[in-house]
Amino acid sequence: MTQRKGEKPTISIQEHMAIDVCPGPIQPIKQISDYFPRYPRGLPPAAPQQQTGHAGPLRSALSTSATAAASESDRPNEDSPERACAGASASLQAVRRDEEPDVEGYDSDDSTTLGTLEFSLQYDQENNALHCTINKAKLPVPRYKKGLKPMDHNGLSDPYVKLHLLPGASKANKLRTKTLHNTLNPVWNETLTYYGITDEDMVRKTLRISVCDEDKFRHNEFIGETRIPLKKLKPNQVKNFNNCLEKQLPVNKTEDKSLEERGRIMISLKYNTQKSCLVVGIIRCAHLAAMDANGFSDPYVKTYLKPDENKKSKHKTAVKKKTLNPEFNEEFCYDIKYADLTKKTLEVTVWDYDIGKSNDFIGGVSLGINANGERLKHWFDCLKNKDKKIERWHTLTNELPGSLND
Repeated sequence: MTQRKGEKPTISIQEHMAIDVCPGPIQPIKQISDYFPRYPRGLPPAAPQQQTGHAGPLRSALSTSATAAASESDRPNEDSPERACAGASASLQAVRRDEEPDVEGYDSDDSTTLGTLEFSLQYDQENNALHCTINKAKLPVPRYKKGLKPMDHNGLSDPYVKLHLLPGASKANKLRTKTLHNTLNPVWNETLTYYGITDEDMVRKTLRISVCDEDKFRHNEFIGETRIPLKKLKPNQVKNFNNCLEKQLPVNKTEDKSLEERGRIMISLKYNTQKSCLVVGIIRCAHLAAMDANGFSDPYVKTYLKPDENKKSKHKTAVKKKTLNPEFNEEFCYDIKYADLTKKTLEVTVWDYDIGKSNDFIGGVSLGINANGERLKHWFDCLKNKDKKIERWHTLTNELPGSLND
């Protein structure tokens, strides 16, 4: 090939690849990514292997493969350069598998774009209350703008937090914070309290904490949630959390709808030996289901002691207007022999009073020898402790005890 005067000599790609290549078996070309293995965010890198001098695991693998390939090249009929290159490549892939964690199935967007929520929980065993303090939410990943995932067109959100108790989630046991407008770093410092939480609830219940974006013109949008089994909490101790928000988990649709929670009621039982009567106290209700269009109810409570052949065991409290947390503090007496209590069942129902139409059933609970859980324990404690008032919280369900009608 002739070359004109003044022109620079051209180098073919074959000649370029052959420059600075020492004689011997062909080795794979190193890449810059070989020296900087990539790890997914949130996962710790693998423990560094022991190195001799400045030789890393990659260089050791290459030198080992080169030595093995060189020794094989001395053998008769086995001095193929392709064989040596294949051996070095296999060693290189083995080193990469040992150094880099498996990223299959790892979705970094779930843990980086939904944000985190800081809150604390405390179970007040003496007062049967669960205190949940919502502190703040943020997104700590440096590569993104700090804050929650933006939901509005202006790149901000109007976040609020709502709580549910599972299983049995309903509007009756929903609590929520105030809404903070136009922010990705909301700070609430707000305490929400569930009343009527029993030791049985602490064993089987899970608290679902959801962060949502309020929208005045459309449906509120879900941002993320976290769930805490209440059995993780110790009585009367504050436990702090800083949890990553997750996508909305599916709700178990096989859950019995007849056991949907409608609120809590505090009942006291006492057997008076002097008067030979059972004293039933209706103290208060909490987190009742809203039955009226204004978001409230006008609740009152009825009690029956069954079986009731003469239908004279019905007692009814006064109506409390426009409230979901009424306080009654009323007591009713049932003249009954102590020995007959083992054959009786106390049925307590809560109703919403309406004018001009039928009253709405809110929820009910039955206590007696045929009950179970806290309801059975409450009845037995009353029988074992005569002349002593025993107060307990109970969960109201939408199951009508004894198919009563108002």
